[in-house]
Amino acid sequence: MATLWLARGASAKLCFSSSKMDASSRRSPIFSHPRSLTRRWTAAAATAAPNMECPSVPREQVEVIRSLNGWVAENMLPLLAPVESSWQPHDFLPCSAPAPGESEAEALAAFTEAVAELRAGIAGVPDEILVCLVGNMVTEEALPTYQTMGNRSEGGSDETGASSLPWAQWLRGWTAEENRHGDLLNRYLYLSGRVDMRQVETTIHHLLRNGMEMLVPNSPYHNMIYGAFQERATFVSHGHTGRLAGQHGDQALAKICGAIAADERRHEAGYTRASAKLFQVDPDGMVRALAYVMRGKVTMPGLLMSDGRDGDETLFERFSAVAESVRVYTARDYIDLVEHFVRRWRVADLDGLSGEGRQAQEYVCGLPPKIRRMAELAHRRAARSESRTLRFSWIFDRPVMLL
Repeated sequence: MATLWLARGASAKLCFSSSKMDASSRRSPIFSHPRSLTRRWTAAAATAAPNMECPSVPREQVEVIRSLNGWVAENMLPLLAPVESSWQPHDFLPCSAPAPGESEAEALAAFTEAVAELRAGIAGVPDEILVCLVGNMVTEEALPTYQTMGNRSEGGSDETGASSLPWAQWLRGWTAEENRHGDLLNRYLYLSGRVDMRQVETTIHHLLRNGMEMLVPNSPYHNMIYGAFQERATFVSHGHTGRLAGQHGDQALAKICGAIAADERRHEAGYTRASAKLFQVDPDGMVRALAYVMRGKVTMPGLLMSDGRDGDETLFERFSAVAESVRVYTARDYIDLVEHFVRRWRVADLDGLSGEGRQAQEYVCGLPPKIRRMAELAHRRAARSESRTLRFSWIFDRPVMLL
């Protein structure tokens, strides 16, 4: 799960809004978000914060989800790869241990040579791509938060920690596969020598303490919709990052991003299938949930990231601006995302809806052209404004120019 625009939108293991871009600051229209969401964790804030309760979930939703355990076993669990045939981070990285019959000196020489080759490959990758890679990795490393949020979904959680129910098996299997993403990117960046790993690790620490926010995290319908959007966004983001890395000569990084993107694609298929099934079983409830998510704006899982040095702009805002600038994830990508799911779930063809359901249907189907017009307006404004420079502690405060 990673990064960027959902409908303000990761979480991808990527907060998304349709608000207009501030031309003077060249902020991406995709990544704007309310300052109230970017508060940072402090002990005083933790004790003084009001007790915000989530809206109650209709019991019908919970019962529908529980009734689908058999369907999940047949249609979602097969998407999880067997552990024995799954790739592991070690497969993409220099081996530090001696092979059978190899001496310590020979192993160290081979490891040193492999690291030098890795560093030579990433040497030509521009800093703006590194910023996107680090932002994606930081978001992936906050996996404990995402599993916690998944376990708040009523009817589809792992109530014992080792439940044999298919929904619980999916959540644990998804977590196990996602866990490799942050591990692999973290180790690759460490070996690259291109980033300040202490600042990167500090950012991960902050993000895990700050957590994440969802509109109705205990709603199984909202969780399915959020998961589908987030996994597809992350697939696109990792894919674009890998393509750009390859163009700049780092074929090893391109392969790594490709492997992670392929995982995200399988996970997207799971959440998309589940959402499609729910649209068949309860079309009125799902279309209203979808409209609620789109109106309420999906906050990205990495929204609350911080390196402890935030100024007028949060770290996530700056990271998002770079991702938009280098086309790792753009407004057009987000529009394609919305259009894809409206089409995939056949939202326009739903019938037998309540009055509220029909209103939600009309709203959702009318979103893509509205978002496209706003994105085009923001793009024209951005083209008329001056370029600006951002600095990131992740890359030793080297300047990154936004074009």
